[in-house]
This record gives sequence, structure tokens and C-alpha cells, in this order.
Amino acid sequence: MKTIPSIVFALLLTSLATLPAAEPKPTKPLRDDASWLREKGTLIFQDAFDRKLEGNGIKALGNGWESATAERAPNVKQADLEQRTLKINSDGKAAGHGVHIHHDAGFADGGTTLRFRFPGLNKGETFTVGHVDREMKGVHAGHLCYANLYPASILLRDHKTGISEEKLRARRAVFLEKKEKLPADLEALLQTKEKTVPWKADHEWHDLTLAFEGDEMRLSIDGGLVASHRSEGYAHPTKRWLSFSASNTLWISDVKIWKVK
Repeated sequence: MKTIPSIVFALLLTSLATLPAAEPKPTKPLRDDASWLREKGTLIFQDAFDRKLEGNGIKALGNGWESATAERAPNVKQADLEQRTLKINSDGKAAGHGVHIHHDAGFADGGTTLRFRFPGLNKGETFTVGHVDREMKGVHAGHLCYANLYPASILLRDHKTGISEEKLRARRAVFLEKKEKLPADLEALLQTKEKTVPWKADHEWHDLTLAFEGDEMRLSIDGGLVASHRSEGYAHPTKRWLSFSASNTLWISDVKIWKVK
């Protein structure tokens, strides 16, 4: 077998060593929506939950919060205030659905910053945060848009022009009731109204930012953009209520709502 002469091998090594190094690919900077809200927006609401809960009614949380499920289960305490934290313990069986806590917001562009934690007190802890406009017509219960945080994924969904739009909702319900597959055109349309990304939940405290700019909704955790999605419903001019819901246990603190436009 023939071998490469040593002088040729040396020249080959020299030529390789003198080749210009490959330039590193530019990395896309992480979007910092919390800074965007602080720099471009006006703080229109904040709550550190530094008080005690008074009673168990719809307005018991104070500072303008309302619990829509309190009246459904008046003898079940589904939220408490402790150590500057809103501690949710949703009882879906007693109330008919998971806890729904909301506060006035009111912006076109803007968003919310908060801290949250799944305390690990129940299996399958989830967190839904988004917006409602009960004055809006043609959309079930005024549901606009939500970010759903599950144990292994995050879902962003435009409800206004998707599953909560009354005509689409009625058409979809026919097939759901029969447990039949949705027609291809309806399935394709609804798929454009949502986006799911992988994510692994834990039991630590995290910073969350939910931002809206035009027809885009963005969700960031601990300063890093996790998911973004564009859909026409996100451009709704009045995100009238900020809404929280949870399947069972969830802790929230340091809520701030910002208005950019």
C-alpha cells in the first residue's frame, strides 16, 4: 500500500492550518419584552398581594380583582393571600369549572409581567393567562386569547377568531358531540389560530411576560422568548380583562399590567 511522503503530508497540514477560520453564525438576540414594556409602556396596574384575604366572595381578593367562580362555590375557598402571594386552589367539581380570576386591563398593545410557581401540591398543575372582553359580540363569553402552560408544553391560542367565535364554535360543537373528526377545512383553520411549543414545568418561581404587539402574542419566561404567534384576534383593540385560571394549585405574585397603546 502506498503512503503519503512525509514532506507532502507536512505541506498538507500547513495549508490546512492557514485556512481562514469559519466565521461564527450570527445569533438572533433574545427578545426582552419585559424591558420593552417598561421602556415603551405605562404601568396601569400593579399588585404585590401584601394584604389579607377578606371573606370568600367575588371581590374578596381586593384591589379590583374578581373571582368569577366564588359565587359558584361560596363555601369553597379557591384562592388565598399569603406571604405576598396569590395562592390558587381551584375546585372544578364544586364550581363547575376551574377557578377564573380577572382584573381590568384595557390596552391594544402592551402586556403583563408576573411571577408564578407550580407548588407541586397536585398532579398536572396548569396555568392559563390571557384576556377577555365581555363587551365584544359574536364571541363566546368574550374570550379573546390565552397562553396555556401545561406540564410539558405551552399553547398560545387566538380564541376571538378561533374556537370561541360563535359560528365556528357552533359548527365545531356538532362534531364534538358526535365524537367525530372535524372536517378538514375547519381543522386546518383552527390550527392556524394556535401554536404549541415544548416546555417542561418545574416547581420553582419563574418570571413570566405576556406581550401583545399588533397581531402578535409573545410569551417569555425568565427573560427568554419561549413562544410567539401571529393571528388577527390578538390585535383586538381592547384587552379589557386580564384573566387567570388553573386546573388546581398555582401561586402568583408581583403582577404588573403595562399599556403601550
